[in-house]
Amino acid sequence: MRSGTKVAIVGGVFAVVASGVGYGGYNLWNGITGGDSSIGTRAGDAPRTGPVTADEITATAKDFLAAWAAGEPERAAQLTNDPVTAGPAVAAYREGASISKAVITPGTPVGAKVPFTVKATVSYEGASKDWSYASELTVVRGQTTGRPLVEWRSTVLHPKLTASATLRTGRAETAAVKAVDRNEVELTAEQYPSLGPVLNELRRRYGAKVDGTAGIETWIDSGTTDVADTPLLVLREGKPGVLKTTIDADVQAAAEKAVKGFQKASVAAIEPSTGAIRAVANNPVAEFNVALQGQQAPGSTMKIVTAAMMMEHGLATPRSRVECPPDVLSRGRTFQNLDRFSIPDATLTDAFSRSCNTAFIKAITTLSGKGVADTALGTTARRWFGIGEEWNIGVGAWDGSVPESVGNETSASYIGQGKITMSALNVASLSATAKNGGFRQPYLVARELDDRPFAQAERLPSTIASGLRGMMKAAATDAHGTATRTMIGVPRPKGAKTGSAEVDGQVSNSWFTGYSGDLAAAAVVQEGGHGGDAAGPVVAQVLKAGW
Repeated sequence: MRSGTKVAIVGGVFAVVASGVGYGGYNLWNGITGGDSSIGTRAGDAPRTGPVTADEITATAKDFLAAWAAGEPERAAQLTNDPVTAGPAVAAYREGASISKAVITPGTPVGAKVPFTVKATVSYEGASKDWSYASELTVVRGQTTGRPLVEWRSTVLHPKLTASATLRTGRAETAAVKAVDRNEVELTAEQYPSLGPVLNELRRRYGAKVDGTAGIETWIDSGTTDVADTPLLVLREGKPGVLKTTIDADVQAAAEKAVKGFQKASVAAIEPSTGAIRAVANNPVAEFNVALQGQQAPGSTMKIVTAAMMMEHGLATPRSRVECPPDVLSRGRTFQNLDRFSIPDATLTDAFSRSCNTAFIKAITTLSGKGVADTALGTTARRWFGIGEEWNIGVGAWDGSVPESVGNETSASYIGQGKITMSALNVASLSATAKNGGFRQPYLVARELDDRPFAQAERLPSTIASGLRGMMKAAATDAHGTATRTMIGVPRPKGAKTGSAEVDGQVSNSWFTGYSGDLAAAAVVQEGGHGGDAAGPVVAQVLKAGW
């Protein structure tokens, strides 16, 4: 993203302040205890064992920070449990980031963790700016020496630094971008935290395509073109280029608020008629955007596709009768409905709206006779819903996957488990396709900006499209619909589908997707349980904001 100009530091001054005592300059080792003190292991002594003591924690943290501050990376490295990695990283910190001076102040230890603050001055080509941040280190006992050592992690140097990344200061290769929403409202990471990583990637991809001039910055160089660099400090402002996105600031704000109600939640919202992405939110926020890039089993939200497959192959229509027993044996494995409920004289609409697993799994019997049971679901997903085609939305995104399967994995796939993986954006697109009657590839910036190809899919046959909308409406409005309670207050026309996916014996992940008017959304809440309990309210909040 930015130039790799190497900057030497001349006359730099570092200091570490601990317990009111200042350490400064480059030769500060008098009085620094390190591993040679009585706290360490003396020659001939057996290595110490057991947890590190409070005195060891305090002394080791002080010595490491002093070595780092003094500009002696080799000494600092020997105070860690991974000197081979730590030495070059500490050396690169000062030179690469162009730090001219810094004061490092330890805080009060909490167990074996020692928080500290760095107050630095960054200087480059006549531009200079103060920079401060907080980090922490952990003191552990060396496995072979018994010495107290700093557990080496890249985050010691900066909390956002990864093992493959480095700190850099220089002239940006691309201008900053001023991202705006569909109505020209500015989008910032401060106001919309989930968009922070998205905005970084948009800058990397499109900064050179919009009108702007580069400034001087400090950033985290990810070390790969696949991950956007993370800007940390602007020393000299450039002129940002304006980049219009499809985001709707009001819907985005609702999405940000909705996911905050859960420890791990993601939501995406798109416009069915166009594919324009209106909101993307995650809690917690991370460089890996779960809402766009997640690869998780979507649970019963997949029944949108399974129902389309069943109608395609003549197995059922929305009004025809299907079997919904409490459980079913399929290819050597027993599957059951939630609490083993059954529906006498059920229609396909009843089975869909009440999320009857067994009715959908029993479809495998007929399809096996046709020789397509293991491939039919994937074919339908790709042909009509664009799942598995290459999605080029403007930033990194998962395309969804419904691969061919065998045995009872095929049975599981009919209810959204097995080998199927999707993101919240993929599942939102399932609802959008049903609502629109045809797939529109989701996108975040206009395709004309870089002339990228969009994924294509055939339009749904009208009878199947109307059938899906009718079943989703029943799930969202009928007395026994699994989504009815959640969708109360969401404006019509509306439809929905709940889902839950079991993962490694943990509490099920909660899934929910639905549409209202010309907005579709999907959410996943990790270990949230039933779809209507956790993910449902997230989607409902987002859909209401679209009106």
